[in-house]
Amino acid sequence: MDRLLLPERSREGRIIAVLRAPDATQYAPVIRALIAGGIPSVELTLTTPGTFEHFGELLSEFGDDIDLGIGTVTRVEQVEAAALAGASYIVTPVTDHYVLKAAAAASLPILPGGLTPTELHAGWVQGAAAVKIFPAATVGPGYLAQIRGPFPDLMAIPSGGVDLAAAEEWLRAGAAAVSIGGPLTGDAFKGGNLKELTDRARGYVAAEAKARLQ
Repeated sequence: MDRLLLPERSREGRIIAVLRAPDATQYAPVIRALIAGGIPSVELTLTTPGTFEHFGELLSEFGDDIDLGIGTVTRVEQVEAAALAGASYIVTPVTDHYVLKAAAAASLPILPGGLTPTELHAGWVQGAAAVKIFPAATVGPGYLAQIRGPFPDLMAIPSGGVDLAAAEEWLRAGAAAVSIGGPLTGDAFKGGNLKELTDRARGYVAAEAKARLQ
């Protein structure tokens, strides 16, 4: 099966920020702070009310500076809506054959989630850009080496509880990228200091560069 890769900016930058907000109207200032910190790719989750409704304006404002994906996709109609909205890629917490098939039909790169070897292999052989190890904190970076034993070509992205130290460890272990939510965003959606968010973003970018050299 043909494999649709993530956009070059996401592949090369190897950091995907995951944003879950009380409402999509709160996305813009946080995205600006992340761009200032060098983050190359942002996943906007459908658990945030209004994500589809505001995606077009966010893409218009930030699409030249950052890849914008849509996450927590679990249904075929959401895949189709994401494609129409112009998402750079989609992310799902599960491995669902019909969602993967719809993504392929829409020529949309997909990151399906799984934890067991069976789930991760199923997503990979169905043409995923990479598979999302979720929840990553449950297994840790050493798990990737174990999975790579029987599946040496598999590309994986950890997600869920990946803090700064773990991000570097996962990348050194061979992760295609790291997906980072709460440890990066912190209190940004609760009135937190956005300069501190930018500083945290720079820390992850520096960790990625350090892992690349080792």
